[in-house]
Amino acid sequence: MTAVGMRTKAALIAALCGAAILGGGAASAQQAAAEFQISYSKGQFQPSQLTVPADKPFTLRVKNQDGKAMEFESKSLRVEKVIPANGEAVVNVRAQKKGNYEFFDEFNEKARGTVSVE
Repeated sequence: MTAVGMRTKAALIAALCGAAILGGGAASAQQAAAEFQISYSKGQFQPSQLTVPADKPFTLRVKNQDGKAMEFESKSLRVEKVIPANGEAVVNVRAQKKGNYEFFDEFNEKARGTVSVE
């Protein structure tokens, strides 16, 4: 194969790869997970109960407004994340079946809430 033929083949492969990546990105954007916000202040979650759709992944944006770290945890959702004082974190949750799923602060187990999947 000539040098021109090899460059043409390489350019075609690069263009196809780029199109596949961009096409996949568009599909991913359409399937973006719904985001829900939870605040943690004075040892309590607000809201303490969330309702999310069943069989779809979702994201929890947890804002810790307290002056000390907290650990957002849910054994039933299989997630945990340490959030620094006055910080925030994103918790990605896989699609869940209908039901109620408890969450809590590992460092203050009196602080509890529920995600209702409907």
